[in-house]
Amino acid sequence: MAKRLALIHTASFLSGVFGDLNKEIMPDVDTFNIVDESLIGNTIAAGELTASTSKRVAQYIQSAEEAGADMVLVTCSSIGPAVEAARPFVSIPVRRIDEPMADIAVKTGNRIGVIATLSTTLEPTIALVQARATAQNKNPEIVSHLCDGAFQAVIAGDAETHDRIVADGLRQLMPKVDVVVLAQASMARVVDTLSDEEKTIPILSSPKSGIEATKTAIENL
Repeated sequence: MAKRLALIHTASFLSGVFGDLNKEIMPDVDTFNIVDESLIGNTIAAGELTASTSKRVAQYIQSAEEAGADMVLVTCSSIGPAVEAARPFVSIPVRRIDEPMADIAVKTGNRIGVIATLSTTLEPTIALVQARATAQNKNPEIVSHLCDGAFQAVIAGDAETHDRIVADGLRQLMPKVDVVVLAQASMARVVDTLSDEEKTIPILSSPKSGIEATKTAIENL
C-alpha cells in the first residue's frame, strides 16, 4: 500500500507548487492537502506566531493523522515553531519543509544569508538555522535581509514589483555571505530571473530539498 503524506499550507497556490514537485520526485506517494490561509494572515496581523494559531496548527496535524496520513509536511516557515510544539502529540512524523535547506546551508558556509519578505518568516528561519547549526556543533554568522514592500506587492497582485524587490535584495545580500537561504517558497522563482554572473554563491530554497528529504523519510517508515 502506498504511503500517505499530508501537506499543510498557508497559501492556496502552494498546493500546485508542491503538487508538481510531488509528482516529479515521489510519484508513488499518495498526498493530500490541508490549506488555511488564515494561519499566515493571523500571524502577520499579530506580528508573531500566537498561541491560538499554534493550537490550530496542532489541530490540523492531528486531523491529518486521523485522516490516515503516515507523515505530515508543513510548508510554511512562519508557523515552524508550532510544528515542533505539536510533534509530541501525534504518533506519526511531522516535518518542516525548511529543515533540510537549513542543514545544507550550515554545511555550505560560515556566513549564511537569510532573506524574506515578511518579518514573521525571517525570524523563525533565522532561529531554525541557528538551531540546526548548534546540532552540527557550528556557530555561523547569520546576515538577514528583509525585502520591505515585496509581500504587500504580491498580495496586491503585483508580482513584478515583488520579484524586483526580492532580486534587488539578493544582489545586496550575496556579496556579504557564503550562501543564501530563501525563507519563503514563493521567492524561489526570482532566482531564475538573475543572470548566471549574478549568482555568485549558492541560493537555497526549501521546496525541492524539503520534498527530496521527505521522500527518503517516508520510504524508510
